[in-house]
Amino acid sequence: MTILLAIVGVLGISASGPIIAAFPTVPVLSMALWRNGSAAVLLAAPALRRNRRIFREMTRREWSIVVASGVALALHFVCFMYAVRMTSVAAATALVCIQGVWIALFQMFRGVRYQPIVLIGMGLAICGVVAITGLDLGLGREALIGDLLAIMGGMLAAAYTLAGAAARRTLGTGTYASTCYAVTAVILLVLCLVTGQPLWGFDALGWIGIILLTVCAQLLGHTVMNHLLKVLGALTVSTLILLEIPGAALLAALFLEQVVPWGTFVGLGAILIGLWCVVRGQSRLVSG
Repeated sequence: MTILLAIVGVLGISASGPIIAAFPTVPVLSMALWRNGSAAVLLAAPALRRNRRIFREMTRREWSIVVASGVALALHFVCFMYAVRMTSVAAATALVCIQGVWIALFQMFRGVRYQPIVLIGMGLAICGVVAITGLDLGLGREALIGDLLAIMGGMLAAAYTLAGAAARRTLGTGTYASTCYAVTAVILLVLCLVTGQPLWGFDALGWIGIILLTVCAQLLGHTVMNHLLKVLGALTVSTLILLEIPGAALLAALFLEQVVPWGTFVGLGAILIGLWCVVRGQSRLVSG
């Protein structure tokens, strides 16, 4: 069952970038709002049926972690979803998925010492980033901005993952995911109102895109990964997320006919190998 959930989760998150790129009629913030708001409602209903006081029983510490996670997730979506529409799906997904490097750096600042393989992996991942962003520099200013947004999205995804791992120690999947998505939706609602992005009035194709993104990327992607955080641990889940890079690139090539420069595959390969080294090394940590 766990292996099946892992496959579903990888396929779900891999579909995120291609779906966002395939339905450009819905503004980015509006699409992010609906995917999180809808998922929060759908997940909160069964949680409340099991225990009507479940959200009131959450401690102040749990709420603070969930709010931090929700803020990071909201800003991650803003960066990533804009990036997908400004650069290629493959490049945006690869740059976001280097979140493992940011997690390693964060832990180093906290005094954790790593095996040399981690430093080698971080170097390889950064070389892969340079390879991709260097290629996109030739594609114009918009593609480069998309790359930078994707890198920022990866940093925010790292914060979201760290907060989620902490929250899942005491909170169930439905409780954590529904409250986190609700916080994210509230922040995105404010951003929509401030920037004047519409909350509804989309055409039929736009609503289909929102539904697909909610079901595939949010419920079958993010939520399954949140469940696996407790079942498999943050380290294994981080490894699984690496599969989003080739998955998203393949889906974009098949359904969107996006032609990816050959050099981008070199960068993708370097990032995958580098992140594998980082994750591998984190399993042999020595506390500082």
